[in-house]
Amino acid sequence: MSLDFRFAILSDPHIGLPHTLLNHPRRFHLVEISIPVLEQVLEHLCRLEPDFLLVPGDLTQHGEPDNHTWLSQRLAQLPFPAYVIPGNHDVPVPTADGHSISWADFPRYYRQCGYGDTDRHYYTCELLPGVRLIALNSNQFDDQGRQIGWLDEAQLHWLEATLAQHPQDLILVMVHHNVLEHLPGQSQHPIGRRYMLRNAPALTQILRQAQVPLVFTGHLHVQDIAQEQGLYDITTGSLVSYPHPYRLVQIHPNSSGQLQVKVESERVQAVPNWPHLQQSSREWMGDRSISFMTKFLMAPPLSLPLAKAEAFAPDLRYFWATIADGDPSFSFPQLPPPLRQFFEAFSVPSPHGSDAEPYLSANHTQFVL
Repeated sequence: MSLDFRFAILSDPHIGLPHTLLNHPRRFHLVEISIPVLEQVLEHLCRLEPDFLLVPGDLTQHGEPDNHTWLSQRLAQLPFPAYVIPGNHDVPVPTADGHSISWADFPRYYRQCGYGDTDRHYYTCELLPGVRLIALNSNQFDDQGRQIGWLDEAQLHWLEATLAQHPQDLILVMVHHNVLEHLPGQSQHPIGRRYMLRNAPALTQILRQAQVPLVFTGHLHVQDIAQEQGLYDITTGSLVSYPHPYRLVQIHPNSSGQLQVKVESERVQAVPNWPHLQQSSREWMGDRSISFMTKFLMAPPLSLPLAKAEAFAPDLRYFWATIADGDPSFSFPQLPPPLRQFFEAFSVPSPHGSDAEPYLSANHTQFVL
């Protein structure tokens, strides 16, 4: 397959215009810099001239009409096409509530970003000759109106039919929720599994049968690449939380004629009023991590009582920032042996998936399809 192209990924930009900003004392991400961060990234990408841009969800702070309008217009101005899918923040309610758009409205905002004339929340399009995008919607509501990560049966049937129609194309799949585990035991942990597609096995079975190798996800706000049985799930951290990353992916034939994938990561280093963004953002996350880590310690399998969880949480101040950074390495000699063993297991190299595939660097790596 004689393909040679390069594209960019930015994820979870959580766009918030100044008049829409909401504040919460425990939020990890810096919504207030969402627009200057995005503008800096887009300026860089315009200089690099990628073939296209993928944005796998959480486009807005919380589904505000003004934020969707601003972002859709900004992406439409780019000299290269941009393709989006909804995240859980983009369609948080089934019907408009005066703050967020309705579920049905989402595709209408992004006609020029993949949706064209469809009112479905998923679509397919030709990116380049021989290269096709399948953009899936993993945001659903259960019987109580709560959001879950799920692909409905109609969408799965559509996916199978679409793949059957394009057997010779290189397929790139984009979906908001994680398809493979990016953290040890993610699918079993009560906090970690919220970021995973609940019926991921149904999706991965379809993709493997069609020999689809690449899936691009977001949602977790972490830099990581997971591999399992020939399927790669490349998840990209959020533009508005540490380490403010975005990716460049090049696919080209190697000397043996195989398709080689090269993944590089960039980071926003500074924006107005945040001259040392990397350091300041890491501290911001650390300052707000104690409550999160307390809940993490109290959840299974550790299940610590509140008093003990509160006592150990400060020792884990930078745990999540280090995870988000990608390629984490941990040493917690001050923790009791069971806790030390549990948290140091998040260090790399660690197996992703049940088959203990070789570890892939989260930020800069190459592999052959």
